[in-house]
Amino acid sequence: MSTLAGKQGVGSTGSPSPAQPVYASKLHLLAKAWLAPVVAVWIVSGGFVLFEPSPYELVFLLVLPLAYLAGIGIHRKTLGIFQLMVLFIPFALIGAFQVRFSTTISGMIYVIVTVFLWFTAYVAANYIADNPQKRLGGIMNAYTGVAVFISVIGILAYLGIIPGSEIFLRYDRVKATFQDPNVFGPFLIIPAAFALQRMLLDKGKRALVAGAIFGILLIGVFVSFSRAAWGYMIFTTGFVFIACFILEANNKERSRMIGIMLVGLALAVVALIGLLSIESVRELFLQRFSLNQTYDSGSTGRFARQAYAFELALSNPFGIGPSEFSYLRVTEAPHNTYVKVLLAYGWIGGLAYFSLVWMTFKHGFAALKKASPNRLLMIPLMANFIPLALESAIIDTDHWRHFFLLVGMIWGVAAGYERVNDAQATRRGRLI
Repeated sequence: MSTLAGKQGVGSTGSPSPAQPVYASKLHLLAKAWLAPVVAVWIVSGGFVLFEPSPYELVFLLVLPLAYLAGIGIHRKTLGIFQLMVLFIPFALIGAFQVRFSTTISGMIYVIVTVFLWFTAYVAANYIADNPQKRLGGIMNAYTGVAVFISVIGILAYLGIIPGSEIFLRYDRVKATFQDPNVFGPFLIIPAAFALQRMLLDKGKRALVAGAIFGILLIGVFVSFSRAAWGYMIFTTGFVFIACFILEANNKERSRMIGIMLVGLALAVVALIGLLSIESVRELFLQRFSLNQTYDSGSTGRFARQAYAFELALSNPFGIGPSEFSYLRVTEAPHNTYVKVLLAYGWIGGLAYFSLVWMTFKHGFAALKKASPNRLLMIPLMANFIPLALESAIIDTDHWRHFFLLVGMIWGVAAGYERVNDAQATRRGRLI
C-alpha cells in the first residue's frame, strides 16, 4: 500500500534535510487530527441540497487536501473506481459536444459534476479502507445525525408545526432540505439500515435508541410520499433482517429478532392507521399508492419515454449530450439512469457507468460471502445498494451525492475487509 502523503524530504546525501521534515511532520499530524472532523462535516453537508453547488461540493474541497496531507492509503482494490472514471471522462466529454439545443458549456458542467461525484466515491473508498470499522463508524454517526435532524424538520413541517413549513414541502410532500421529495426519502434509508441492524442485534439502551432512530427515519420516508422510496425502504428492511438472521444471529438472537419483527409490524400498522385517519394524508397516500397514474402511462408516460430514449440511444453511439432529451419529441426526461447515461455520455461512457454499478455489486456480494467482523458493515450497505440500483431504472440517480458515497463505502469496506481492530472482538464492537 502506498500513501498520498507522509514521505519526508531527503538531502543529497540521503539524510533528512533539517527544516522540511519538521514542517511536513507538523502538517501531517495536523491534517490527521482534522481529517475525521472535516469528513463528518462533509457528510452532514450532504443533507442540505437546496441549491447548486451545494455545501457538499465545497466542503469536499477541504477534505481532499487534508486527505493528501494526512496520508490516506491508495488501495489496489479501490483502483477500479479510478480506472473506470478515467475511461468515462473522454467519452463523456465527447458526449457534451453533441448538444444541439442547449449550450456546450452546460453540457460540460453536467459532465464535470458527474466526474466530481465519481471522484468523491474513490476518495471515500480509500479513506474507509484504511480502517473500515472506525472510519465508516464516524461517517455513519454524522450521516445518522443529519438524517434524523432533517427528518424531524420534515415531519414538523408536514404537520404545520414550524413557521415557514412550505419551504420544506413540494406538492404537499416533504422534501425537507432537498430540492425533491424523491431524493429526500432515499437519503434517509442508509442510516435507517444501520439503526435497524443495531436494534436487531444489540441490547439495552443502544437497541432502544436505535429503534427510536429507525422509527423517526421511517416516518420521514413515509411523508416524502415517494413510491420508489417506500419500496426501497421495504426491501432494505427485509434484506437487513434476513441477512442478519441467516448470517450473523445465533438461536437466542433469532428468537429475539422474530419478537422485534412482530412488535415492529404491529407498531407500524398502528402508526399507519393513525396517519391515514388524517384526511389530507389519506388522500395523498391513495393518490401516490395508485399504480395507474397518468404520469406513468400513455404515449408520453414514463415507460413510453424510456422506450423512446433507449431507441434513440442505440442510434447515437456518441450520445446526444446531457439534458438534450427534453428538447426532442418528448419534453420530459425518461427518468431511467441507465438509458440517460447512454444518451448523455455515449455507448462507452454508459458502459463505464454500468461497469461501476456491476463491480460494486461484485465487491459487495463477495464480501458478504466471507465470515468477518466487517460483514456487519457490509450488510446495511448492500441492503441499500441493491434497491437503489433497481430504483435507478425509474428515476435519475446519476447526480445523487449519497449514491456515489454509498459506492465508495462499499468499495472501501471490501478493500479493507481483512482489517479488523480490537473493538470488533465483541458483537457490540462490530455494530456501528
